[in-house]
Amino acid sequence: MFRTGIRPRQLRRGVVVATALIIAPPGLAGDGHDLEQINRIIDMGFNHSEVATTAAHLTDRIGPRLTNSPGAREAEAWTQARFRDWGLRDVRAEGVEFGRGWSIESFDVRLVAPRSRDYDAIPVAWTPSTPGTVEAPVVLAVLRDDDDFDDWRGRLAGKIVLVSQPETPDEPRYPKFQRKDRDELRELDRYRQPRRDHDAHVHRQLRRRGFAKRRDAFLAAEGALAWVRTGYAEGNLIWGGGYQHRVGETPTLPGFEMARDHYRQIARLALGDTPPVLALTSVVRFHDDDTRAYNILADLPGRGRRAGYVMAGAHLDSWASSDGAQDNAAGVAIVMEAARILARLDARPKRRIRFALWGAEEQGMFGSLAYLERYVARRGPLPDATYADLPPFRVWDQRWPITPLEGHGELSGYFNLDNGSGRIRGIYTAGNVAVVPLLKRWLRPFESMEADHVVAAPTRGTDHVPMRQVGIPAFQFIQDSLDWVAHTNLDNYDHLRIDDMRQAAVVLAALLWQAANHDTPLPRMPVPSEPAHYDPFAYPEPDH
Repeated sequence: MFRTGIRPRQLRRGVVVATALIIAPPGLAGDGHDLEQINRIIDMGFNHSEVATTAAHLTDRIGPRLTNSPGAREAEAWTQARFRDWGLRDVRAEGVEFGRGWSIESFDVRLVAPRSRDYDAIPVAWTPSTPGTVEAPVVLAVLRDDDDFDDWRGRLAGKIVLVSQPETPDEPRYPKFQRKDRDELRELDRYRQPRRDHDAHVHRQLRRRGFAKRRDAFLAAEGALAWVRTGYAEGNLIWGGGYQHRVGETPTLPGFEMARDHYRQIARLALGDTPPVLALTSVVRFHDDDTRAYNILADLPGRGRRAGYVMAGAHLDSWASSDGAQDNAAGVAIVMEAARILARLDARPKRRIRFALWGAEEQGMFGSLAYLERYVARRGPLPDATYADLPPFRVWDQRWPITPLEGHGELSGYFNLDNGSGRIRGIYTAGNVAVVPLLKRWLRPFESMEADHVVAAPTRGTDHVPMRQVGIPAFQFIQDSLDWVAHTNLDNYDHLRIDDMRQAAVVLAALLWQAANHDTPLPRMPVPSEPAHYDPFAYPEPDH
């Protein structure tokens, strides 16, 4: 018998340890993870959930949370109080300059002639009140660009103006409630090469934003009394979104958005021999006591003094047409529930976990960009002074160079919730291929909950994007598309799926726990430098 110098009992113990390391899933053993903690997260998240009551308070009790409105201020105070009640640390509100607050007190839109009926409509955000009830004939004057102004000079005095082209009714093409199947999820796992298109999208935005101001000035100069645009979507959905919130930019005339069915009817009547008559009333309030929007931040302390932190976030603001349930009380409630779960379990991860409820996302990601500029990275000056007219997110990726701050290396990863209340099915890595194996291992315990897909595709339009654009590992979740009514008058608690939100909070809490305890930070992309144009031979877009 070959003698190793190891006693039989020691040999047996070594075999057991080696076997355990082989059997344990890689990435879940030997890197600081307590797998039983995931079971405790599941128990707390499913058997003791508070996600429904959090979502109900944000929607039923507080309601619309348009940036800097009284509803937004109430939500900022209430969410801080809840974080403190749960035992989170360093709970605070950090401000960013935004502009005027605005809220609706009452409104009414009625057809007076040739018959009487109520119309579904809403005041457009940041437009002023009507001076009492405005009752006047209607004219259809489609104003799409400055060239249309000459066609209507001298013809709009004393009129209510329909400014947008009536849209032909379209047929529903997709089911309202849809769960993604495996084939659809696999289709998302396609790497997309990044491209830059001569900043054409910025110039399009400049034209649209500048035109809204010029149209308001033209209508006021012509003596029009108010304007009405067509609705957000079919099915009597209305939105009422507006962007002239900056001090000194308030429109002169009251504006309304009308449901498409009703807009088409009034437009047909306006093309007849006798113009129809509308009666419009809106009572709105501007709130100028504090022109800053606020981010709400709260921390779960970590054990390591210099270990950095991981982060989860969702935007707290909404539009004013309804209660902002899917967009984004759902995401806020999920993030808050993940914070509550970990706090109630007295979790002490290696890294700090920070929870962020962003302000002013809907008008241009003011809150998350301010956080980045303060703590993570700064970008160069605007390449063109006219870009200052645009919301900050529209020009964020046009500013070079990127200068990482000291906090850049401290932020290990960011997870964002802004896709409604559908259950989590996986996560988008947006081209960060190095992180794929790690995220797959971390999601493996949730395969039975169908939350195990990691895909290379990017997703756009919310607060994780600027994080990714300065080199932070930042992710948005794949969620089932339910009856999506975000931004509209139907975005209320009844359109949330609470069982799905419980699942999402559990998955988020578990991912944060694993990321906060991993031996190393999440793999990063390089800090971007100014890219070459995708097609150096592309013809420039015309200016008109």
